[in-house]
Amino acid sequence: MLVMRPMIFLLLLLAGAILLQIFLSRRASRWPGLLLPGVTFFYSLVMLLSVAAYNGNNGMEGVVAALLSVLVLGNIPTVMLLIIYALCRRGERTQRELNKMNAQDLS
Repeated sequence: MLVMRPMIFLLLLLAGAILLQIFLSRRASRWPGLLLPGVTFFYSLVMLLSVAAYNGNNGMEGVVAALLSVLVLGNIPTVMLLIIYALCRRGERTQRELNKMNAQDLS
């Protein structure tokens, strides 16, 4: 029971972030939809810099492996949000083109 509350909270937070991304991606301007991917990319860079600042005893190969893994894993949310953005923008572009065609057919 102790684990259920944080998991439910995280699921609600994830669902809210996805819904917010969909809402922002469907705006007329393209910039609001790039806000959340930008924030997650910035956060992944902060994670990368914090790993780079840590001077472990793993040698150079260990540090490079840690940096690459943090870079790849830290950008999974960024890629997911950019996919949502691209799908929403593609749908909006198709709708705008249909509206233009309908307006031309009426004239």
